[in-house]
Amino acid sequence: MVNLNPLANALTTIYNNEMRRNRQAIIMPASKLIINVLRTMQKEGYIGEFEFIDDGRSGKIVVQLLGRINKCGPITPRYPLKYKDLLTLPDYVRRYLPSKEIGVLIISTPKGIMTHKDAIKERTGGVALGYVY
Repeated sequence: MVNLNPLANALTTIYNNEMRRNRQAIIMPASKLIINVLRTMQKEGYIGEFEFIDDGRSGKIVVQLLGRINKCGPITPRYPLKYKDLLTLPDYVRRYLPSKEIGVLIISTPKGIMTHKDAIKERTGGVALGYVY
């Protein structure tokens, strides 16, 4: 079986384990993109510590869940967002977040992966990867 979108698989795994009230989730395969997205989620306080385990293949990531995620998932197709779009939050972005103040969009920018709030502070645009609230 071919995994076409590992980020979508990782976010779905986190969400499913969170709904089952599990204390941890195991994400396979691991990648730098997934690790950077997890760092952003950890910085915002949605997940706890995570650890990369090298199994000789593509690796695994064990994520400690805190029970703070109501919903998370990927954004497909990955919409490009300009800095002006982030200030107004266009309609196709509003469908992912329940309110302007609740949750974050995870965006890949030229300055790294960050939340939409950090991208506004940095005055940069990017590509929408996922959401969490």
